[in-house]
Amino acid sequence: MRIARFSIDGNVAFGAVEGDKPDELVLDIIKGIPFADFELSGTKVPLNKVRLLPPVLPNKVVAFGRNYAEHARELGNEVPEAPFAFFKPSTSVIGPGDEIAYPSFSQELHYEAELAVVIGRLCREVPRERVKDVILGYTCANDVTARDVQRREKQWARAKGFDTSCPLGPWVETDVDPSDLTIQLTVNGEQRQLGRTSEMIHSIEDLIVNITEAMTLLPGDVILTGTPAGVGPLNVGDEVAVTIEGIGTLTNKVIKRG
Repeated sequence: MRIARFSIDGNVAFGAVEGDKPDELVLDIIKGIPFADFELSGTKVPLNKVRLLPPVLPNKVVAFGRNYAEHARELGNEVPEAPFAFFKPSTSVIGPGDEIAYPSFSQELHYEAELAVVIGRLCREVPRERVKDVILGYTCANDVTARDVQRREKQWARAKGFDTSCPLGPWVETDVDPSDLTIQLTVNGEQRQLGRTSEMIHSIEDLIVNITEAMTLLPGDVILTGTPAGVGPLNVGDEVAVTIEGIGTLTNKVIKRG
């Protein structure tokens, strides 16, 4: 099931996305929330009549860096022996079609296409064999990074946590095997990144076991799983799109921060 979060006539709701052709997609409005038992209402609205929002509003976004060997090497970094985590705040999250605001304190903004894991239930100290039980589904993410600031500052809070630095969407896919999916990123229609989730150094199971040893994850929290090689610059006016096989495409435009 594809679960979208959207607004229509000033109201916010979740809906199940139905259909295959982009111009014929409809939303069956969900009674309740997707983190508990819910029913489909049978009330359907065309997708092109609503505004898609970030598919979840996470309490926290836990991101894992250098989880693809070629990406670590392209930036001159060692491949980490253990998962390497950092945070992006909830205020960094935007949805499909929202604008990425180029931060005034950076001169080198980069894209990073990533598979995002959406947590479906409160959990901590999750054993490897139970990881699938705590996952609601998967979505596309762009870990937008002020690369010059990242190099300059030991902590990555500003480089990776500024407002609009975490596009998510277009929806959560609950029925996909994440082990070997194609990840692609384009800028203005030109391919810049192409990789597969099977190239991850540390698996999704590794990442969730690692982070829940330290902290509790809440329903709607998001795990970013790392980016393939090919990261590079974004400029004002660029349109950047992340496409993940079996999930969909997340598109955002870069604007000058006002």
